Formats: sequence, C-alpha cells, structure tokens
Amino acid sequence: MSIETIARDIRSKAENMKDQTARILSDMVKIKSYSSREEEVCRHIAALCSEMGFDEVKIDPLGSVLARVGSGQKILAIDAHIDTVETGDVGQWTKDPFSGDIENGLVYGRGSSDQKGGAASMVAAGKILKDLGYDGDWTVWFAFTVMEEDCDGMCWKYLIEEEGLVPDLAVSTEPTSCRLYRGHRGRMEMEVTLKGVSAHGSAPERGESAAYKAARAALAMEQLNADLQPDEGNFLGKGTIVVSQIEVKGPSQCAVPDQARLYLDRRLTWGETAEIAISQVKERIGEAIGETPEDVVCVMPEYDKKGWRNADYSQELYFPTWKTDEDHPLVKAGVAAYEALYGKKPVVDKWTFSTNMVAVSGRHKIPAIGFGPGDENQAHAPNEINRVEDLVVCSAFYASLVYALEEAGV
Repeated sequence: MSIETIARDIRSKAENMKDQTARILSDMVKIKSYSSREEEVCRHIAALCSEMGFDEVKIDPLGSVLARVGSGQKILAIDAHIDTVETGDVGQWTKDPFSGDIENGLVYGRGSSDQKGGAASMVAAGKILKDLGYDGDWTVWFAFTVMEEDCDGMCWKYLIEEEGLVPDLAVSTEPTSCRLYRGHRGRMEMEVTLKGVSAHGSAPERGESAAYKAARAALAMEQLNADLQPDEGNFLGKGTIVVSQIEVKGPSQCAVPDQARLYLDRRLTWGETAEIAISQVKERIGEAIGETPEDVVCVMPEYDKKGWRNADYSQELYFPTWKTDEDHPLVKAGVAAYEALYGKKPVVDKWTFSTNMVAVSGRHKIPAIGFGPGDENQAHAPNEINRVEDLVVCSAFYASLVYALEEAGV
C-alpha cells in the first residue's frame, strides 16, 4: 500500500479522534507536573497507553514513561517531555493555569504547548498505529520524558547510556507550529568566580572591589555577545551569551566586597563547543580585569537534582548543538509523510530554544527531526494555549512517518 493511500486512512482516523485527543491533552494539563515532580501525570499516561492497547508500557528508573508499538528490528523514538515550568505570576493568567479548558478550538493551560500537546498527539498516533495493525520494520517507542525543563536531554542520556535504548532515528514533538524542524543551537551554563580584597568602606582605596571586577566582566560578556558569529550558511544563526545572575559578597555592608559570582547562559551555534566557549569567557574577562585567562575561574556546573523515583543520576550543564542535513532520509521521509497527508510540502526550519534532542542527536549523533503542535512563543508564557487542529495534524504525521520511512526503504 502506498504512503498516499495509507495517509488518507490515517488522516481520517486522526480527524475522528479529534475530540478525544483534545480531552487527552486537557486531562494532562489538569495534572501539575513540575520538573522532578511528575509522578501523577506519568502514572496517568502509562495507564492511558495501556488502555489504548500499546504493545508494552513501562516506566524507567528515572521516571519516564515508555510505550511501544511494533516489534521491528529498527527503532524510531518519538519524544515529548511531560514536565512543565511553574506558572509565574498567576495574576497574569485570565484562566486557571490548570483548567484544561477546551474552547473555540483551543486547549488552555500550563503545558498545553510546552509540551503536553505533543504527548497527547503521540497517544493518538499510537492508537492509530494499533488500529491499523502496524507490524512493519520499525519498533516505535513513544517516550514521555521527565525533567527536561530542568536539564534538557538528561532523560535521553539516561535511556541511551544506562538503559540501552538506542534509537536509529528520533522525533521531538516540541512545538513547531506543525512545521518540520531539523536542528537548533546547543547551550551550556557557566559560573565565573572573582576575588577581590576587602577593606573598610570608608577607605575603598585600601581594597580591591570584586563588585567592580564583576561589572567589568559583565560588560566584557556584553561585547562578546555582540562579537559572536553565525554558523556557515546561517541556518542556526549566531551563538549568544548573557549574564543571567550576578552576586557580590563582602564582610559587611560597610566594606569593599571580596567575592563575586557571574552566572552565564551560552547558546552555541554549529561548530561551537564547551571548550571554545569557556576559553572565550576566560580570555575576555581576563582582559577586562587585568588577569591572564589561566587565572580566571570559569566552570561548568553539574545538575544533580533527584527526580520523582529518587534515582541517583547527574550530568554537566552542557547541551550540544545538533542539526540533521536537509537531504537526510529522515527529513525526506518527514516531508513525504506531510505531503501525502496534506498535498503540500511542510515548512522546514529550526527551533530557537533547546530540546531533548541535545542528547539524542547532539551527544549521540542519532538523526532527528522535530514536528509538534502549538507555537514556540507559548513556551513558559502566561495564558498558554494549543490549537486542537494542531493535535490532529501531529497525530496523523507521527503515524504516517512510520509508513513513509518504510516506503523509502530507510
């Protein structure tokens, strides 16, 4: 059966599940699931996938839900993180952030776009594949992953390196406005510590102010940000750096401060690495404060917060850049699946923000694409929404992609 023929059937099934998929998302939104506190929504999703007839459903030791359809020799992983950021100032919300209201073709609430919309579409796609009796070349693992908002990709680093679940190809369902994305910049976090010499505030000339060093260092980072260049071809764009926190301490409020700390958020374009980024910071700050780069203390912190299953697992706060070539068979299959469903090619682009693919593709070089419901600008914003129609498009796309890969002989 051709992809065009099967796509018509898949599109019809996705449309018939429209209201059900919206309710699936609504129910997920109603369950608070802040990073590392996702147990209730994970157990809800696991029960739902079992009810839908997935071939296997389990929860890994870190807390992510894994639901399988098919038993082929090749593995396609489709990922949605199901943790969310907190609500922020609830006074800025016009509805209860956890209402899950469905009105005028929209689902309302925290996580509706970032990123439970993708999760709801995945559940629907799995049900469609089961209804079609899929038993082809691919094993499809639908991964509903944890702790992404705190440490993007760590869930997949764990799955690949500790659980041995190594996909051949992967799809992120982060919001793309139903466009096909094939990469994004990486990122890392850095911490710079500066030392001064304390003295009484009445005679600052006797000391050396860590506050003034921090100010000069911050301005140096502003200039470094301006000087960073885009990648060749300007697909991912330029790297960036921002000082996200400054702390200054001293013996008292009436003293020259002798300690300062700068926290840096660095976005990495193609070709930029952690080593390059750290060396740039040390060089620029060294110049600004009159020290050698070797004397500037700049480190990459570790993330070691425990999740809801209390597993011991950690990683450095480094999330490598990734992209998949436009002529890669996975990208071509994605284009073919969309075209078979909707009679036109999708827009092919990239994310501004970071996703779990930093581990899958950035660290482990597994080809990946993105296709998800909702808009990137809804992420972390008050009055978050997702379009019900996007859920339908995405559930049809995920199911069709499996058949497109088979037809292309991937």
